[in-house]
Amino acid sequence: MLIPCYNEEVAIGRVVAGFRAALPQARIYVYDNNSRDRTREVAAAAGAVVREEALQGKGHVVRRMFADVEADAYVLVDGDDTYDPSAAPGMVRMLLARRLDMVTGVRVAADGAAAYRPGHRLGNRVLTGMVRLVFGDRISDMLSGYRVFSRRFVKSFPALAGGFETETEFTVHALELGLPIGEVRTAYRERRPGSASKLSTLRDGLRILGAIVGLVKRERPLAFFAAIAALLSAAAIALFLPVLEEFLRTGLVPRLPTAVLSATLALAALLALACGLVLDTVTRGRREAKRIAYLAIPPPPEEARLE
Repeated sequence: MLIPCYNEEVAIGRVVAGFRAALPQARIYVYDNNSRDRTREVAAAAGAVVREEALQGKGHVVRRMFADVEADAYVLVDGDDTYDPSAAPGMVRMLLARRLDMVTGVRVAADGAAAYRPGHRLGNRVLTGMVRLVFGDRISDMLSGYRVFSRRFVKSFPALAGGFETETEFTVHALELGLPIGEVRTAYRERRPGSASKLSTLRDGLRILGAIVGLVKRERPLAFFAAIAALLSAAAIALFLPVLEEFLRTGLVPRLPTAVLSATLALAALLALACGLVLDTVTRGRREAKRIAYLAIPPPPEEARLE
């Protein structure tokens, strides 16, 4: 059981107690990310194994947790007491019974709009829709912080993100490698009084959008650079047509700078397409290497250890 935390003194005790009751066989790890309150003390008093990560950001904490903890199945949840612990046993059973690599807790607001702010809901739909369009439509809540993973997933996951973009990385990693995944609908409730969200709708939404664009460039370079080439080609043609028309009518090219700019844009389009072709070959090799690394990790045994 893995719980990343930052200033969750109010909520973390209930989170640890709730998941201890739901998964009595699991060892609960709380990774504190430079909290300025009593998060560490409250988590330890509730019975969790408390560790620390100095690099600020959820992605850094996830990277550290995945590197440190050894298990056959991992439950990851935010430490804000917004997720339902009673859903965890069913998520774990689905993972093990169906030999999946990731099960996502799809959020369903339990107490109205206060639990799931309209801005967050809209942003999640837009960003999830973008990922579904590019990488496949096997997910419905890309930004959920409630997941169950196999050891194969955890130990082959590169964990490059530093902040809340890590959930996007989870999803794209699973979709790109064609890993077996599942979803379970789970209640999502409002934070407890005194607990404040660390997520900024606009700032973190833009960071996640940037992460999606970066992942498209990294994992779909041919499509990414082909789109750039198409835009440059369209601009080159739009500039060249008036020049061509005037040349056919008069035999002269009085707008030489426009003709030069058009030719430059056309050349840039060809270079962009060439970059896409080269990087697509590199990406295919990287994907094969990641798949081999994934397959090198044995699947969970019948009696799996849970963390």
